[in-house]
Amino acid sequence: MQRLNGKVALVTGGAGGIGQAICRTLAEHGASVVVGYNASEQAAWRLAQALPAAEQRHQARAAVVTDGASLSRLAVDIDREYGRCDILVNCHGTTKFIAHHDLDSLDDGLIDTILSTNVRGSFATVRAMRALLERHGNGLVVNISSISAALALGSNVMYCASKAALDNMTRSLARALAPKIRVVSLSPGLVKTDFVNTFDADWLERYVAATPLQRVILPEEIGQAVVAIATVLPAVTGVVIPVDGGRTLT
Repeated sequence: MQRLNGKVALVTGGAGGIGQAICRTLAEHGASVVVGYNASEQAAWRLAQALPAAEQRHQARAAVVTDGASLSRLAVDIDREYGRCDILVNCHGTTKFIAHHDLDSLDDGLIDTILSTNVRGSFATVRAMRALLERHGNGLVVNISSISAALALGSNVMYCASKAALDNMTRSLARALAPKIRVVSLSPGLVKTDFVNTFDADWLERYVAATPLQRVILPEEIGQAVVAIATVLPAVTGVVIPVDGGRTLT
């Protein structure tokens, strides 16, 4: 892949399992990485300090996606520190396991939390970073979605709906922000994180057996997909790219 030397990337949810892998892969390819966090400040700083660094300057910064004022301050901070932001990866998200038939347990408070984080928060982050992303005429937003958007199968009904909204918003923003900013959704299947390692072993075995490539996705593969979009796929915008081992084919 081409190098990202001189580029600056902000990864929200950067201290999470997928976010960490994205941060590492971007840094390995030469980008300076801002590890965005909500509550995981110590983990974010540990990651930032451990990232590969030659000429890069990695930082950890609060990126509270449900707080527009916080995001505006973050944009000012990034502008002061780097003078640019070339890549924004919206990797934040929240959910809770609730059976799809159990409508009563999916209460209004949880619905609002899921939508304000997964949908409104992603839009708010793009809005806050827009001027920086436009500055050099080739900004990129990558929204980390889920195959739950297409399959309507996932941790709960509203989580699936939030990811479908994110994919739709990706297409709308790609049209609205072109030509200076590209917007793409990455749609992972099950990713091998510490969280997934807690799943029931029999369920995981059935999932793998029903997936054409018969394996789960590695976090590093999501990072590699982000870098590919940023480097060798410069004509791609407004699309949803599955990274799922073929799971959506079944």
